[in-house]
Formats: sequence, C-alpha cells, structure tokens
Amino acid sequence: MTTTITKRAIGNLAAALALVVTGLTPSGAAAWGGFGHRTTGDIALANVKPETRAAIDRLMRYEKDLGTPECALKTLQDATVWADCVRRTRWRWGYTAAWHYRTTPICEDYQPWRNCSGGNCVTGQIERNQRLLADESLPGPIRLEALAFMVHFVGDIHMPLHSGDKDDRGGNDRTAAYGDVPNMNLHWIWDGALAERAITSTQRPIARRYSDAERGELGGGEPADWGRESWQTARDFVYATAFDTDPCATDLPDETALSQEDIVAAVPIAQKRIRQAGIRMAAMLDQAFEPGALPEPERRRR
Repeated sequence: MTTTITKRAIGNLAAALALVVTGLTPSGAAAWGGFGHRTTGDIALANVKPETRAAIDRLMRYEKDLGTPECALKTLQDATVWADCVRRTRWRWGYTAAWHYRTTPICEDYQPWRNCSGGNCVTGQIERNQRLLADESLPGPIRLEALAFMVHFVGDIHMPLHSGDKDDRGGNDRTAAYGDVPNMNLHWIWDGALAERAITSTQRPIARRYSDAERGELGGGEPADWGRESWQTARDFVYATAFDTDPCATDLPDETALSQEDIVAAVPIAQKRIRQAGIRMAAMLDQAFEPGALPEPERRRR
C-alpha cells in the first residue's frame, strides 16, 4: 500500500505536518487538531443566527474570569480549541480527559451510553454543556466555559477514531505512514494531516454559509447519532482502508501505510465530517441561545 510521490509533494506534506505538530497537545488526543477544530468554528459562525453571534460575543467578555490566561478565549474559533489547551494544566483540568471521546470497539455493537458513567464521555458532555450554556440563570463565566467545552466536543465526536477503535486507543497505537511520510499513527493522520488536506483541497471554501438544503443534508440528529456515524466510519472505512482487509475478520498488524490512493479516497469522508461538525455546532448554539429552557432530556438506561 505504498506509492511514490514527487519531492515537491513530500515537501508540501512535511510543511503541512509541521503545522499539525504545533497544534497537537502532548497527549496526541486532539480530534482534528487545531486547524480542523478552528475550521468547524468558522463553519458554525457562518451559519448561526445573527442574534446567536451577538450572544456569543457578549459571553466572551467573561474570558478573564475563567482564570486561563494561557488559553485564549476571545472568539468562537478560540473556543473550539480551548478544551485541549487547558488540559495541559493536568492538576486543574486532567479530570476532563475522558470527556473527549467515547469509543466502542468496531467489532462490537455500538452502544452510545456504555462506559459513560455520570456522563463522563463526549456524548454526555455535549448534552450537559449545552444545557449549562442555555441556562440564563447561571453566571456568565460558567456559561462561557460550557460553550467552549460544547463546541470542542462537537468537533471531537465527528472524528471517527474518537468513537471507534480496535483495542488501540483510537488508532494511537497503530504506527502508520502517510504516503511517503513515515512514523505517524492512524489517529494522528486523521487528526491533522488528513484534516488539513480535506479542508484546503475543496473547490469552494469549506467555511462558508451553507444553503438550507445543505444544512438539512449535513445537520440533524443528536450526539448519540453522531457517535454512531463516526464508529461506523471507523469500522467500514478507516480500518478497512488502512489495512486493506475486513478489520473484524482478523488481527491487525501494529504498522501500516496509507497510499496516495487511500488518502484521496479518505479526503471526501473527512470533509463531510468536518462540515457536519460545523453545521451541527451552529444548530446547537442557536438552540442554546433561544429564550427559555431546553426541553427535558429523556431518561436513558446507562
């Protein structure tokens, strides 16, 4: 599954990867990387109602009250990466690590609320933080923190390897080459290099105002549905393509390589997930800032 690429292409890839590396957290667990997350924020901001945009700007005035001067929170784009930034202060924010994912093994049935005790998973935290954001009785700093967590986790849940894996920490334990760029891992590729290519290779800007029809096609559902989509994408495409086999029919090797053909096939899938994250983020923000409380959620069996 290898191919030859030109020296110029290798240089372009190396430059892109350098940007990706600077955006990753030390744990390497950030879905989409900084560029991808900020792009979901760009999409959301282009598609929210004007009154939602104004409400977001008002909340940003509470940035100093959060006590995280090392992590900017002045714009919605800042908010999309804030949750990864604050995790670097482990003594204060380490408890949020489990909020960024909720994986189901790709060879088992998807269950959106398993391993989510007390809502400590990405599915539960999207819903929790939307409710906190929507509660106008809460102080502004609490609502701003909730906004930042919510928009980041909406991005996380749309990255396939935050919902599906094969006993490899969402691909982090599978060494993989990206074309002729070696010594990466499967999670890292989908986080950064592939997301960067997906965002920059569209004919129309990916961050734009989408039509009603486009928003209807890309939006809808709830966090449990979005997690299922990502899990199925991990099972049916990410692992199947990376290892050129049915990933549930055999043990997978610890190393693989994505050919240029594999990467080209993956680009539209990554593009769709990033678009969906931005459009759904916009809808959640609009809903949170509507007057009145959110509807009470249905009781679920955990």
